[in-house]
Amino acid sequence: MKLQKLLSYTRRAVDTYQMIDDGDKIAVGISGGKDSLALLYALAGLRRFYPKHFEIIAITVNLGIPGFETENIAKLCRELDVPYYVEDTEIYEIIFNVRKETNPCSLCAKMRKGALDDKIKTLGCNKLAYAHHKDDIIETFLMSLIFEGRIHTFSPVTFLDRSGLTLIRPLMFCNEGEIKSFRNEMNLPVVTAKCQADGYTKREYAKGLVKALDTENPGCKEKIFTAILNGNLTGWPEAMPRYRR
Repeated sequence: MKLQKLLSYTRRAVDTYQMIDDGDKIAVGISGGKDSLALLYALAGLRRFYPKHFEIIAITVNLGIPGFETENIAKLCRELDVPYYVEDTEIYEIIFNVRKETNPCSLCAKMRKGALDDKIKTLGCNKLAYAHHKDDIIETFLMSLIFEGRIHTFSPVTFLDRSGLTLIRPLMFCNEGEIKSFRNEMNLPVVTAKCQADGYTKREYAKGLVKALDTENPGCKEKIFTAILNGNLTGWPEAMPRYRR
Protein backbone atom coordinates (compact mmCIF):
# COMPACT_ATOMS: atom_id res chain seq x y z
CA MET A 1 0.00 0.00 0.00
CA LYS A 2 1.28 3.45 -0.93
CA LEU A 3 1.34 6.35 1.54
CA GLN A 4 -1.33 8.20 -0.45
CA LYS A 5 -3.82 5.36 0.07
CA LEU A 6 -3.03 5.22 3.79
CA LEU A 7 -3.68 8.95 4.04
CA SER A 8 -6.96 8.54 2.15
CA TYR A 9 -8.18 5.88 4.58
CA THR A 10 -7.12 8.02 7.53
CA ARG A 11 -8.80 11.16 6.21
CA ARG A 12 -12.01 9.20 5.65
CA ALA A 13 -12.04 7.92 9.25
CA VAL A 14 -11.18 11.31 10.74
CA ASP A 15 -13.87 13.09 8.71
CA THR A 16 -16.55 10.41 9.13
CA TYR A 17 -16.39 10.40 12.91
CA GLN A 18 -15.00 13.91 13.53
CA MET A 19 -11.94 12.55 15.30
CA ILE A 20 -9.83 15.72 15.18
CA ASP A 21 -10.62 19.29 16.23
CA ASP A 22 -8.66 22.51 15.95
CA GLY A 23 -5.97 22.73 18.60
CA ASP A 24 -5.86 19.04 19.47
CA LYS A 25 -2.66 17.60 20.87
CA ILE A 26 -2.72 13.91 20.01
CA ALA A 27 -0.55 11.23 21.57
CA VAL A 28 0.21 8.26 19.34
CA GLY A 29 0.90 5.09 21.28
CA ILE A 30 3.88 3.35 19.64
CA SER A 31 4.30 -0.33 20.51
CA GLY A 32 6.93 -0.90 17.84
CA GLY A 33 4.60 -3.02 15.72
CA LYS A 34 3.61 -2.36 12.10
CA ASP A 35 0.19 -0.93 12.99
CA SER A 36 1.37 1.79 15.36
CA LEU A 37 4.21 2.81 13.02
CA ALA A 38 1.75 3.04 10.10
CA LEU A 39 -0.50 5.22 12.29
CA LEU A 40 2.46 7.48 13.03
CA TYR A 41 3.07 7.93 9.30
CA ALA A 42 -0.64 8.53 8.68
CA LEU A 43 -1.10 11.28 11.26
CA ALA A 44 2.23 12.92 10.48
CA GLY A 45 1.18 13.07 6.82
CA LEU A 46 -2.37 14.25 7.56
CA ARG A 47 -0.99 17.00 9.78
CA ARG A 48 0.58 18.67 6.73
CA PHE A 49 -2.65 19.39 4.86
CA TYR A 50 -5.64 18.84 7.16
CA PRO A 51 -7.75 22.01 7.51
CA LYS A 52 -7.88 21.69 11.30
CA HIS A 53 -4.55 22.39 13.00
CA PHE A 54 -3.34 19.70 15.40
CA GLU A 55 -0.13 18.47 17.01
CA ILE A 56 1.07 14.92 17.47
CA ILE A 57 3.61 13.32 19.77
CA ALA A 58 4.71 9.69 19.92
CA ILE A 59 5.01 7.68 23.14
CA THR A 60 6.35 4.20 23.80
CA VAL A 61 5.81 2.47 27.11
CA ASN A 62 8.93 0.31 27.49
CA LEU A 63 7.83 -2.76 29.42
CA GLY A 64 11.40 -3.91 29.92
CA ILE A 65 11.17 -6.91 27.58
CA PRO A 66 14.70 -8.19 26.82
CA GLY A 67 15.84 -7.12 23.37
CA PHE A 68 13.33 -4.28 23.01
CA GLU A 69 15.12 -1.33 21.39
CA THR A 70 13.71 2.07 20.39
CA GLU A 71 16.60 3.69 18.50
CA ASN A 72 15.12 3.08 15.05
CA ILE A 73 11.71 4.34 16.15
CA ALA A 74 13.35 7.50 17.47
CA LYS A 75 15.10 7.94 14.10
CA LEU A 76 11.80 7.62 12.23
CA CYS A 77 10.17 10.18 14.54
CA ARG A 78 12.96 12.64 13.82
CA GLU A 79 12.45 12.11 10.08
CA LEU A 80 8.71 12.76 10.46
CA ASP A 81 9.29 15.74 12.78
CA VAL A 82 7.34 14.14 15.63
CA PRO A 83 8.49 14.52 19.26
CA TYR A 84 9.15 11.08 20.75
CA TYR A 85 9.07 9.99 24.37
CA VAL A 86 9.92 6.66 25.95
CA GLU A 87 8.42 5.81 29.34
CA ASP A 88 10.64 3.16 30.91
CA THR A 89 8.92 0.77 33.32
CA GLU A 90 9.58 -2.50 35.15
CA ILE A 91 6.24 -4.03 34.14
CA TYR A 92 7.82 -7.11 32.57
CA GLU A 93 10.00 -7.73 35.63
CA ILE A 94 7.08 -7.29 38.03
CA ILE A 95 4.70 -9.56 36.15
CA PHE A 96 7.03 -12.43 35.25
CA ASN A 97 9.75 -12.43 37.90
CA VAL A 98 8.14 -10.85 40.98
CA ARG A 99 4.48 -11.87 40.75
CA LYS A 100 5.09 -14.83 38.43
CA GLU A 101 1.67 -14.39 36.83
CA THR A 102 0.25 -17.43 35.04
CA ASN A 103 -2.23 -15.28 33.08
CA PRO A 104 -0.25 -12.05 32.66
CA CYS A 105 -1.95 -10.31 29.73
CA SER A 106 -4.81 -8.55 31.55
CA LEU A 107 -2.59 -7.14 34.32
CA CYS A 108 0.06 -6.12 31.80
CA ALA A 109 -2.51 -4.24 29.72
CA LYS A 110 -3.78 -2.38 32.79
CA MET A 111 -0.29 -1.42 33.96
CA ARG A 112 0.77 -0.39 30.45
CA LYS A 113 -2.35 1.75 30.03
CA GLY A 114 -1.78 3.39 33.41
CA ALA A 115 1.81 4.29 32.52
CA LEU A 116 0.74 5.61 29.13
CA ASP A 117 -2.10 7.73 30.54
CA ASP A 118 0.16 9.23 33.21
CA LYS A 119 2.78 10.22 30.62
CA ILE A 120 0.17 11.67 28.28
CA LYS A 121 -1.23 13.89 31.04
CA THR A 122 2.20 15.33 31.83
CA LEU A 123 2.64 16.22 28.14
CA GLY A 124 -0.67 18.10 27.91
CA CYS A 125 -2.40 15.90 25.35
CA ASN A 126 -6.18 15.78 25.09
CA LYS A 127 -6.44 12.82 22.68
CA LEU A 128 -4.85 9.42 22.28
CA ALA A 129 -4.66 7.59 18.93
CA TYR A 130 -4.66 3.79 18.84
CA ALA A 131 -3.71 1.81 15.74
CA HIS A 132 -6.66 -0.59 15.63
CA HIS A 133 -7.57 -1.43 12.02
CA LYS A 134 -10.58 -2.97 10.25
CA ASP A 135 -9.58 -6.56 11.06
CA ASP A 136 -9.25 -5.68 14.76
CA ILE A 137 -12.78 -4.26 14.78
CA ILE A 138 -14.24 -7.36 13.08
CA GLU A 139 -12.31 -9.79 15.28
CA THR A 140 -13.39 -7.98 18.46
CA PHE A 141 -16.98 -8.09 17.25
CA LEU A 142 -16.81 -11.88 16.78
CA MET A 143 -15.02 -12.40 20.10
CA SER A 144 -17.73 -10.45 21.93
CA LEU A 145 -20.45 -12.43 20.15
CA ILE A 146 -18.88 -15.88 20.68
CA PHE A 147 -17.29 -15.56 24.11
CA GLU A 148 -19.42 -12.89 25.83
CA GLY A 149 -22.83 -13.28 24.19
CA ARG A 150 -23.14 -9.61 23.28
CA ILE A 151 -23.04 -7.49 20.15
CA HIS A 152 -20.12 -5.15 20.69
CA THR A 153 -16.82 -3.90 19.34
CA PHE A 154 -14.71 -0.87 20.17
CA SER A 155 -15.83 2.51 18.92
CA PRO A 156 -13.98 4.83 16.49
CA VAL A 157 -14.14 7.57 19.15
CA THR A 158 -14.37 6.99 22.91
CA PHE A 159 -14.24 9.47 25.76
CA LEU A 160 -12.35 8.00 28.72
CA ASP A 161 -13.95 9.33 31.90
CA ARG A 162 -11.14 8.40 34.28
CA SER A 163 -8.34 10.05 32.31
CA GLY A 164 -10.35 12.78 30.58
CA LEU A 165 -8.81 11.74 27.25
CA THR A 166 -10.60 11.08 23.98
CA LEU A 167 -9.47 7.88 22.28
CA ILE A 168 -9.52 7.80 18.46
CA ARG A 169 -8.84 5.01 15.94
CA PRO A 170 -7.86 6.61 12.61
CA LEU A 171 -6.88 3.33 10.90
CA MET A 172 -10.35 1.79 11.20
CA PHE A 173 -10.85 1.57 7.41
CA CYS A 174 -7.47 -0.09 6.73
CA ASN A 175 -7.20 -3.84 6.19
CA GLU A 176 -4.39 -5.56 8.04
CA GLY A 177 -3.05 -6.93 4.76
CA GLU A 178 -2.73 -3.40 3.41
CA ILE A 179 -0.83 -2.31 6.51
CA LYS A 180 1.57 -5.23 6.01
CA SER A 181 2.05 -4.03 2.44
CA PHE A 182 2.75 -0.50 3.71
CA ARG A 183 5.28 -1.89 6.19
CA ASN A 184 7.14 -3.54 3.33
CA GLU A 185 6.79 -0.51 1.03
CA MET A 186 8.22 1.90 3.61
CA ASN A 187 10.58 -0.54 5.35
CA LEU A 188 9.12 0.34 8.74
CA PRO A 189 11.47 -0.20 11.72
CA VAL A 190 9.30 -2.84 13.40
CA VAL A 191 10.61 -3.99 16.78
CA THR A 192 10.86 -7.77 16.85
CA ALA A 193 11.35 -8.45 20.58
CA LYS A 194 8.44 -10.55 21.84
CA CYS A 195 6.86 -11.17 25.21
CA GLN A 196 7.20 -14.72 26.55
CA ALA A 197 3.39 -14.88 26.93
CA ASP A 198 2.86 -14.53 23.17
CA GLY A 199 0.98 -17.50 21.77
CA TYR A 200 -2.41 -18.76 20.71
CA THR A 201 -5.17 -16.49 22.00
CA LYS A 202 -8.88 -15.91 21.51
CA ARG A 203 -7.95 -13.14 19.08
CA GLU A 204 -5.87 -15.58 17.04
CA TYR A 205 -8.89 -17.86 16.97
CA ALA A 206 -11.11 -14.99 15.77
CA LYS A 207 -8.53 -14.01 13.14
CA GLY A 208 -8.53 -17.56 11.77
CA LEU A 209 -12.32 -17.64 11.81
CA VAL A 210 -12.58 -14.43 9.79
CA LYS A 211 -10.08 -15.76 7.26
CA ALA A 212 -11.98 -19.05 6.91
CA LEU A 213 -15.34 -17.32 6.52
CA ASP A 214 -13.99 -14.96 3.88
CA THR A 215 -12.33 -17.81 1.99
CA GLU A 216 -15.52 -19.87 1.90
CA ASN A 217 -17.75 -16.84 1.31
CA PRO A 218 -15.77 -14.19 -0.63
CA GLY A 219 -16.65 -10.69 0.54
CA CYS A 220 -17.89 -11.93 3.93
CA LYS A 221 -15.40 -9.82 5.89
CA GLU A 222 -16.51 -6.60 4.19
CA LYS A 223 -20.16 -7.48 4.80
CA ILE A 224 -19.50 -7.99 8.51
CA PHE A 225 -17.71 -4.64 8.66
CA THR A 226 -20.56 -2.89 6.85
CA ALA A 227 -23.02 -4.46 9.28
CA ILE A 228 -20.97 -3.08 12.18
CA LEU A 229 -20.94 0.41 10.65
CA ASN A 230 -24.71 0.33 10.13
CA GLY A 231 -25.56 -1.46 13.36
CA ASN A 232 -26.09 1.53 15.68
CA LEU A 233 -23.87 -0.16 18.26
CA THR A 234 -23.86 1.19 21.80
CA GLY A 235 -21.14 3.79 22.30
CA TRP A 236 -20.55 4.48 18.61
CA PRO A 237 -20.75 8.11 17.48
CA GLU A 238 -23.06 9.03 14.62
CA ALA A 239 -21.30 9.22 11.27
CA MET A 240 -21.41 12.45 9.32
CA PRO A 241 -24.33 12.30 6.82
CA ARG A 242 -22.17 12.33 3.67
CA TYR A 243 -20.25 9.28 4.91
CA ARG A 244 -23.14 7.07 6.04
CA ARG A 245 -23.22 3.66 4.42
